[in-house]
This record gives sequence, structure tokens and C-alpha cells, in this order.
Amino acid sequence: MTHHQPHIDTSPHVSDEVRKTTCYMCACRCGINVHMKGGKVAYIEGNRDHPVNKGVLCAKGSAGIMQVNAPSRLRAPLKRVGPRGSGEFEEISWDEALQIACDWLEPIRKTDPSKLAFFTGRDQSQSFTGYWAQNFGTPNFAAHGGFCSVNMAAGGIYTMGGAFWEFGQPDWDHTKLFMLFGVAEDHDSNPIKMGIGKIKARGARVIGVNPIRSGYNAVADDWVGITPGTDGLFILSLIHELMRAGKIDLDYLARYTNAPVLVNADPNSPEHGLFLRDTDGKPTVIDRTTGKLTAFDAPGVRPDLSATHEVDGITHRPVMHLMAERYLDPQYAPEAVAERCGITPDKIRRIAAEIARVAFDEAFTLDHEWTDFRGETHKTMTGRPVSFHAMRGISAHSNGFQTARALHVLQIILGTVEVPGGFRFKPPYPKPVSAHPTPHCKFAPGQPLDGPHLGFVRGPEDLALKDDGSPARIDKAFTWENPMSAHGLMHMVISNAHAGDPYKIDTLFMYMANMSWNSSMNTRGVMEMLTDQDENGDYVIPRIIYSDAYSSEMVAYADLILPDTTYLERHDCISLLDRPICEADAAADAIRWPVIEPDRDVRGFQTVLVQLANKLKLPGFTAEDGTPRYQDYADYMVNHERKPGIGPLAGFRGNGEDVGRGAPNPAQIDRYIENGGFFVSHIPEGANYYKPWNMAYQDWAVGMGIFDKPQPYIFDLYAEPMRKFQLAAEGHGDRQPPDHLRARIKSMMDPLPIWYLPFEDSSVDTEEFPVHALTQRPMAMYHSWGTQNAWLRQIHGQNPLYLPTKLWEEHGFTDGDWARVTSAHGEITVPVAHMAALNENTVWTWNAIGKRKGAWALSEDAPEATRGFLLNHLIHELLPPKGDGLRWSNSDPITGQAAWFDLRVKIEKAQAPAESQPAFAPIKSPVGQGPDHLEWKVGK
Repeated sequence: MTHHQPHIDTSPHVSDEVRKTTCYMCACRCGINVHMKGGKVAYIEGNRDHPVNKGVLCAKGSAGIMQVNAPSRLRAPLKRVGPRGSGEFEEISWDEALQIACDWLEPIRKTDPSKLAFFTGRDQSQSFTGYWAQNFGTPNFAAHGGFCSVNMAAGGIYTMGGAFWEFGQPDWDHTKLFMLFGVAEDHDSNPIKMGIGKIKARGARVIGVNPIRSGYNAVADDWVGITPGTDGLFILSLIHELMRAGKIDLDYLARYTNAPVLVNADPNSPEHGLFLRDTDGKPTVIDRTTGKLTAFDAPGVRPDLSATHEVDGITHRPVMHLMAERYLDPQYAPEAVAERCGITPDKIRRIAAEIARVAFDEAFTLDHEWTDFRGETHKTMTGRPVSFHAMRGISAHSNGFQTARALHVLQIILGTVEVPGGFRFKPPYPKPVSAHPTPHCKFAPGQPLDGPHLGFVRGPEDLALKDDGSPARIDKAFTWENPMSAHGLMHMVISNAHAGDPYKIDTLFMYMANMSWNSSMNTRGVMEMLTDQDENGDYVIPRIIYSDAYSSEMVAYADLILPDTTYLERHDCISLLDRPICEADAAADAIRWPVIEPDRDVRGFQTVLVQLANKLKLPGFTAEDGTPRYQDYADYMVNHERKPGIGPLAGFRGNGEDVGRGAPNPAQIDRYIENGGFFVSHIPEGANYYKPWNMAYQDWAVGMGIFDKPQPYIFDLYAEPMRKFQLAAEGHGDRQPPDHLRARIKSMMDPLPIWYLPFEDSSVDTEEFPVHALTQRPMAMYHSWGTQNAWLRQIHGQNPLYLPTKLWEEHGFTDGDWARVTSAHGEITVPVAHMAALNENTVWTWNAIGKRKGAWALSEDAPEATRGFLLNHLIHELLPPKGDGLRWSNSDPITGQAAWFDLRVKIEKAQAPAESQPAFAPIKSPVGQGPDHLEWKVGK
């Protein structure tokens, strides 16, 4: 029989060359091997030597081959010739395009730089784009974090100097209990999949907290189908149970947190709630050994968690007292919170008991000697094998900042941060708030901004306000409305610019930000704002410049299009100055480089910014004699120094052997390419845990250029900057909030994490709108550009609205039915599907699957355009009117993060329409419609 079997080549020749670079099909930044035949891409696989993915590659990464050949790719610079929104353009040369942009930008730079609003999407080069905006002089710059995950980032920075995702990861080698909160499948997907596989293989348990049981939650050993927006209440109940049972790490709290720091306890004092500080300004504690008052970091000090201290008749109490009073309160008992959270009291107790058992009964030690910042040498490291991870699901609520802080407090009281088995920071984190800049907003004609746009405020003195108290930024970031908005408020830019509140702008300049469709709340309204004209027939937003690689929905609303390349056709820098690819045991960065040359008249956006800077002669980009410092982005990557010896890339500096610090190396990019597109420097053994307090790590970080000097610090369970805002709201200090915001600041900017009702729950009639509605990103898609991909479309070509069994049966739905979904802001009619593993009062759908007809080179009858839909049509950037004459932002009041997941709706069975509603008229695309049959084959 075997004699007649056909011969099968099990190892076919797939390429004649392999070029190694970095994937960009999501934010994972995995290493990839791009197989080439005849100079064209034939196949993409994972790079087994890469520190992020170690050869693993997902469906998105493999489908990159279809992304770089997508029919929707823009082909040349475009100038609008029809009405805005018509999609009518003419192709122009790059010389003309750059000249038009300079003709618009140069006059406002010379007169009023704030007339430029420059906001970017998921470009992963924010240190560079921010540097460009700073040298232009506009205060109006930020990226997409304000509508994505600023609550997660800022909550972590203000509490412990780092957060989840790019800031850190579980100790996959030692953790025994892994708990996820609000995690979908789109961020950090390959490392998490690899990590879950590793820990489950050795018997570790996984608990998933998410209203939706998909992806990681589907493989969890225990699923908590929580009510949206109540994660913080659940977490505080876990803290209550742990503190009540005494299952907290008192030694860790005393040594490494501000739990023992003394706080002014006199309600009549203008410094009530502030730390008692010494003459050097350091927070003070009582030394357990001597009983004396001393700085928290004094050599040999053993901070006391219980001692009080009196100064001038005022008693000062340790933060630990305040925490005990707060979280042992019966309001956080499981019986008090369970019904609201959609969890039984018994389940809350059981999870708290499991966390405590693993953290303390299964604790272990590693024989690694290390010396802490107080000079004490420890012979071992204590491991607590419980780790947590969280993402947008908990942060995209109006109470998300406090929820993120609550989760970090939970980690910290267990002693599971930066210890074996727990959560570990990735360089350049951890960084205390003091190591970050404050936001800057002072601008002047023809001058650069006075410092970085974004940062972390320490108190009201750092707010971005003009001399008259009005917002300095178009998005109102760093104002009394959202004081700690570390990433800006991209979702408010267009509506504020349209309203002229706080002022009018001249030019809106955006990159990779699909604001007329899936990246905007109130989608229909935003489209109207972009096309609205004043009484003179002029556009209310006078000029719009947009850059994208593809013919997205936003392209039609721009006046000038600067076409970007795809990710395999350009230089990119995944930098330690920005969003690096580090792992907990190593600092790492990476590049992208043109493994193929564009077959269109397109340029990498970062290079276009360099060319614009050269034409505008921006400082920072121009030498004293007026000549350009950099010719393109690759030149910038190699030769730019943010400070002496510190540049965008940390590897192969100087003579090619310097690490972290060193002079620019002309051959640096070549060395990266030779090394597989990345650089990695491992943390010395013994320095890789206890990073905030481990002097071996601190010294290593100085050598790497992360710090200029060691910066050990303690975790902020109690966030003093928040108390400073409360004091201002109580009438203390020179800088005062407007009266209508005083009560909100006093109640919500609590320095200890609290929980409050999501804003939409208190703004709409929840009996009329009883159902929670969410979106979630699928593992096979990353934001809008995935659904143009010929391979990925076969996985997610359309998206139903998933209903839980309770609602499915209550409304009598059957397979193939449609529903009318109504919110306080809008209405959609969409196909529905039944899903049992779902919170009983929650509906959800995949995000960004729906497309507008005419966009992305898809046919008008494509399933994405006829059955696909967005929940965005039901959401608004403003809350419904309260009757107080004000319109409140649909955002977290502390950071300004868009509260996408607060949405409340009602569901009704509906007649099936011809297509999902609302249906918008097709837009004309400059690239037209792609072929019905798309095939890409290289070689024989």
C-alpha cells in the first residue's frame, strides 16, 4: 500500500531570504520573521529568539501579509476638492502636500500655536510626536490613551509607580493563583496566552472577573460574571475580608508603603489629611525601635504601623489607621455589596479565602541576598504566589481610576507586588510619580512649549490653566474637571473645537485616529461637527489634516491626506522613552524597518513630521544655522539625544557595545537588524525583584539611563496629591475650583480608593434603561484595521449583539432575530445571538467590526457594512442633561477617561431590517472598491 502513496514535501521552500522585524497587528510588538521571495513577502512567522513572543504568533500576526497588500491602502497625498465628507479628492505630489501643510501651520505657529490641535492614535511613537508638538509650541497634544486606558495607567502610577500591560506582568515562573479583571483578548495576547499555559500546566488556578466569559475568561477555573462598573466594590469587599481576617502582610506594608506615614488628623487644620514632613520635606514615620519621629527612608528605621504623634496640639495618625477605619466598615462586607455586584456573598468570601491561602500558606523563599534603600541586607526574598492583571474592562468607567487604585491596594496589602510569585514591573518601570514630569501648557508665538505636554500633577498648582483660570488645552485636560488626566482627552477634542469651548482652533491634525467612526463616542454627532459650517459658509473647524495608511472612515472628513506606509515599509522605534517591549527580567526595545519598499507614493508619518519640522524650522529639529538635524525618522532614531547619551534606542550605542547610555552610533539600526530587530539587556540576578527598594536594581537602572540617580520610593496606598485637590475644594489654597465642581472633587478625589455609582447609572432612568451594554475586542482583531484584512474577515465578518439567557427568554428571541437597542443618546437595530456565559443584565458585541459603506475598499454589500454595527451610536461624549444648566463629560472625573462601559440600554424585539441601523450613505473612497477575489501568492 505504501508504494502507491503520493510523495508530500513536509518542509517546502517558503523563501529565499528572511528579514526580522516587529509585528504591528496589535500592541504586543512580537518579533516576526518575514519570509521573502523575489523581494516580496511570502510568509510571516514568529521569531523564536524574541523576548516578547519567543516564536509564538497569533492569527493577527500571521495575517500581516494581507495587511500590507490590502486594497484599502492609500496611494498618494490627497487634497480635498469636494465638500468635506464627500470623499472627493485629487492626488497631489508630496512637495505640494508638505507646502499646503506648512502654509496652514506656519502662520499659526508665528501668532498663536494653540490654534493647532495635534492628536494621534495608536502610533506607538508618542515620545517623538510629543517632541514634535512641543517644539511647534502648541499645548494641544495627546494620544489615544484618554479614551483607552488612562485610568489603568494613572491609577497604577499614582499608587505604586507602574500598572498592568506595558508596565508589568505576573511572575509566570512562580505564581499559583492568577486573577484577571476586565481583560479582553486584544492586549498583550501572546505573552498572556503563553503565561496562562505555563501556570496551568503546573496546576495553578485562574480566576476571571468579567461580565463576559470569552477568551482568557473561558479557560479560567473560576469565572466571576460581575455587573459592569462594580469591580471596585467587589475589590474593596475582598480587602474588607482580608483585613478582617488579618490576612495582610504587615511587614511589607511597614517597610515598602506609606501605611506607617503620619497624616494630619485635625479637621480644622488647613493641612488636614497631608503628611507630616521633616525639614527636608520627606514624609515621616515613628521608628518602632526608638519610638522617635524620623524620615521614612532613614537608615535602619523600622516604621511603626500603629503609633501616633502630636505636634503643636495636632495629632498625626498613620495611614494604616485610616485604611482600617475605611475598609473594615460594614458597608464593604460581602452581604452589603453582593447584590449590586451580581455575586453571592459566599463567592466573595470564598475568593478572599483562596487569595489569602495561596498568598500566605503557600508562601516561599528564594535564596537571593539583596540590600534595600535603608541599607538593610536581606538574605532571602519572600514569595507570595498570587498575581493580578487588569485592563480596559475596569478602567473604561467613570469610577475606573478609583477601581484601578483599589486593585493595586489589594495587591499591596497582600505583599504581592515586586516579589517572587506576584506582579513584577517591566523596565523602565517602576517609576515614582516624582520621576515623571508635570504637565506643561505655557506657549508663546514662535516658541516651543515650556515643557512636556503630559505628566502627573502633584496638586492644583500643576493644572493646565491660563492666568484667568480657563483651560489652556482644547481638550480641557489637567483642569478642575479632570485634574489627573495624564493622557489627555482625545474623545473631547472635536466636540470642544466645534463648540469653541474653551476656544476656537484653526487646524486639527490627526494620525491613525478614526474619529468619524469607531474611535468616537456620538459617531453621528462627530460627523456632523466635522462638516458643520458657520453663517458665512466656512467650516467651524477650519482645516483638518489627517494621516493614515488606509482609506478609513475618517479620510473623507479631512482636507489634506498625508498617506502613511504599512508597518513593513517604514522605520519605527519601540523605545524605552515610550512604550517599550521589556520583560520583568530585562530591558528591551525594538525597531521596525522597511523590509519591503512601498509600491505607492506614500511616506512613513514620522518621516513626514521630520520633513514638516525642517520646512517650518522647528527648534529641536533645526541646527543654529537653520539646517536640518535629521533627514528622516531613521536619522532621528539614531542621532537624537533626549539628554546626553540617552536616545530613542538603548542598544548598540557608542562603538556598538554601549548599553543604555552612549554616543550615537551611525551603524545602530544595522546592528538592530543583525540582532533580529530588537535589543535586550538582562537585569542582574538578585536585582530583578523588589525593584523600587532594591539598590542593585536602582544602580542598574541608572547605568541603563532609566534614572540619573537612584530613586527608591514607597508605594502610595494613600495618594496625597488627591487630598490636595480636596483641600482646595474645601476652600484652602490660592488656586480654587469653580463652585459647581467643589462637591464632586471633595467626594470623588478621595486619597484612599473608594467606589461610587457610574455616572450614567445616576444620570438616566435605570428602570427605563435596565441593561448594561459593552463592547469587547476579539483576539483576531485589533481596532478597526483588522476587519479589512482578507484573512481576518473570515473569522469576524460581522458581529451580533450577544444576549444572556435571561434577556433572551424574557423577550422571546430565537435564532435569526433582530433587536432594537435604545439608550438615552440613540438607537440601533441589530442582529442578536444567545450567550449563556454572560452577566444576566448585560449585552455585548465585538468592537469595530461594523464599517461604513465605501470605506476600507469593501463592497457596499459586505457583511461588515450590512450586518456589522457599532455600539458607538448609543454613546455620547456628554451625559444627559441633569437640569442644572451644565453638560457634564461622560468621563472619569479624575482622569477624564472616556466612560465607554457605563452605557445603559433597553432591548426590544424588532422586525429584521434590510441591514443594521443606523445606515449611513456610502462615502466615496479615494481608492475605490477592492476586487471580489483577493489572492496573494509569491513565487511558484
